[in-house]
Order: sequence, then C-alpha cells, then structure tokens
Amino acid sequence: MDSEVALYDWSPVLHLLLVGGLIAVVPLVWVWRRNHKKGMQGVIHALALMTLVLTLDLVMFGAFTRLTDSGLGCPDWPGCYGKASPMGAHQEISAAQQAQPSGPVTHQKAWIEMVHRYLATAVGALIVAIAVLSWWCWRRFHQGVKRLTINQPSTAPPVLAPLSPAWAIFTLFWVCLQGAFGAWTVTMKLFPAIVTMHLLGGMVLLILLCVQVERWRQITAQVAARAVPWGLRCLIGVVFAVLLVQIALGGWVSTNYAVLACTTFPDCNGFWWPEMQLRQGFTLWRELGMQADGNFLEFSALVGIHFVHRLFAIVVFVLGAVLTWRLLQEIGRLRVLGQFLGGLLLLQLLTGLSNVVLDWPLIAAVLHTGGAAALVIVLTQLWSNTRAMPTTEVTPLFTEINRSERIDTNRVAAPRKEKEVL
Repeated sequence: MDSEVALYDWSPVLHLLLVGGLIAVVPLVWVWRRNHKKGMQGVIHALALMTLVLTLDLVMFGAFTRLTDSGLGCPDWPGCYGKASPMGAHQEISAAQQAQPSGPVTHQKAWIEMVHRYLATAVGALIVAIAVLSWWCWRRFHQGVKRLTINQPSTAPPVLAPLSPAWAIFTLFWVCLQGAFGAWTVTMKLFPAIVTMHLLGGMVLLILLCVQVERWRQITAQVAARAVPWGLRCLIGVVFAVLLVQIALGGWVSTNYAVLACTTFPDCNGFWWPEMQLRQGFTLWRELGMQADGNFLEFSALVGIHFVHRLFAIVVFVLGAVLTWRLLQEIGRLRVLGQFLGGLLLLQLLTGLSNVVLDWPLIAAVLHTGGAAALVIVLTQLWSNTRAMPTTEVTPLFTEINRSERIDTNRVAAPRKEKEVL
C-alpha cells in the first residue's frame, strides 16, 4: 500500500507551518514577558537559550521516534497521507494497520512521527525569530555607532557590539537542511547513512545554538572568554572531536539496529575479540540490512559495528575523565562545567551498559542519546568560554594564588629586584 502513496505531497505544508508557528508562539511570548526589560540583547539571549533547550528535547524525541520504529509512521512527507495530521488520514492509516498490524504504519506511530515534525517546525520558527531579531539588533547598533562617530568622533561605543546575524542566518539554513534530511529519512526508507547524518545534523544545530547563547551571554554581561593554558584549550578540542566521532559511531549502531549484536559485557557474546566483518559493516552507502551488492548483511558485520563503538567509547571516557580532572582544578564556571562533564560521562557509561545487559530498554536508549547531546552542549560551552592564554600571561611561578588571580609573577618580582640593586 505504501508504494501507492506519493512520497512528497506539499498540499498540507501551510497547515503544518501554521501548527509549528502556533507552538512557537508560546515560548516567544513567555521569553518576551520575562525579559523585555533587559533590552533586545537580553531578549535574544533568552530566546536562543529557550530554542537550545527545545532543540535538545527535539533530539531526544527524535531518538524516541526512531527507537519506537515510528520513523515511517507516515510514509510521505511533509504530511501524513497528504493530510496535516493523522486525524485526517484515519482511513488510510487504518487500512495500512489492518494489512500489517505490526508494520511501520499504525495510528500510534503516525502520531509520534507527526508530533516530531510539529516540534521541528516550531524550532524552525523560533530560529527564524532569532535571525530577524539578531539582524535588527545588529543593524540598529551600527547605525547608532555611525551617528555617534559623526557627532563625537572620539567617543567609543559604551557596550560590546552585538553578535553578527550571520550566525543566526547560517543556523536557519542549517535547520532547513535538517528538514531535508528528515524528509529523505522517510522517503529513502530509513537509509542508514541518511539517518546517521540526520542525527549528526541535530548535534551541529545544538552547537550553533549553544555558541549563540554563550556569545549573547558574554555581550549582555560584558564579559570575555577566560584565558586558559594552551594545553587545556587543546584538550577541550580533542575531547570535542572524539566525542563527535563517537556520536557518529553510535548513530551508525542505532540506525543499523546493531545494539544487541553483543549481548554480554565486557566481552562480546563470550569472545574478547569476536569475528567481525568491518568492510560490510562500514560500507556507508547501502540500504538498511543489505550489503552494497544487494545481499543481506551478515551478523558479524553488525558485531563489528557494535564492537568498534564500544572500543572507541573507552577512548572517549579516558580523555573525558582527564579533562574533567583538569577542569575540577579550575574555579568558577569552568569548574561547574567540569562537574557536569563528569556526571554526563557516568550517565553515558550506565545507559550504554544498560542497553547491552538489559536488552535495550527504551528509556535507557533515549537517555543515551540525550546524554550525548548534553555532552555536546557542555563542550561547546567550554570552547566558547575559553581562549588560549597568550605566552606573555604564562607565569613561571605556578601557585594556587597566581593561578586564580592570573598574576604575572615576573612583574611582581621585578620591583623587589631593583630595590635590592639600589
């Protein structure tokens, strides 16, 4: 029956945009009522933060959609059998469910899929609002600077310049690209490479929004990123990079349904190094459950996908633990972020083990995806709130006091030296 359904039916698109816009009105009004006295920059910061939180929720709900096999609950896009909601497609869904009671199309799965699309549309509407307000704020600021320069050339602007609207505009482009990947996920029948890229695109969207949240926070609070040693800055970047690789591997495990390819821990099905067909498993452009030549994927390929993800998790955990230990020696915001980082690493360890030994429980699997997204947010905050310390700021006499105060002990010791010469 699904073969008779047009993969793309644009007739309900206006209704979907209306539903997404109505959902977005609620956080927009809430943000404005609570933050309009802080000025436009404060409103944009609060709106970006709200959008970041809702995007994190959307990523977790997307995981729930995938894990409940609801990705094809509506076999066309953007609506459901050409309708704006499953209510309008009741007859078609009932017929599909009667033909295949445990198939991909049921009333429950259709609602899960459409709620995911409604939420994604609402997030898109919020990003449009951020882009418009960012451009307006940036334009107004530079017009004021121009007038100030003409009237009082020697007077500098009293506040930091607002964030360039290019960030918000690129984020808008990216969320539209995410919508395209969402469409291809449906129309290409859960093609593993497309589903994995859709997950990674969601992580990139979180990064873009989190950067804007942190930059607007710094602008409104008139603070700058904290100078840290070059080694710590590099360690943050390395952990961030390996985390993104691990998320890609995890997405590949989930989209290929390889979570239960190894059902024991710490070994894999009784073997410390099981038989693995890595070439089959990591052939990227192939249909779900199939090899590139059209033959069925062997079980050893699924074992290889699972086991590589498990091995790389050790790398991520060790490097993350080192970074956590290093951040706990800092003070203020960096120490707090280090505490969050350590807690999330433990959450990922527990939920990952639960997926294996408890037969892939739904709540653990959703939390595992949510924990990965939260780690992305924490590391983005760390990257946005730090900068490499210039070599002139490095002090050779390293004590607890001058580390927290950022005192250059060479300059402190210089007057004493001159006094002794006199």
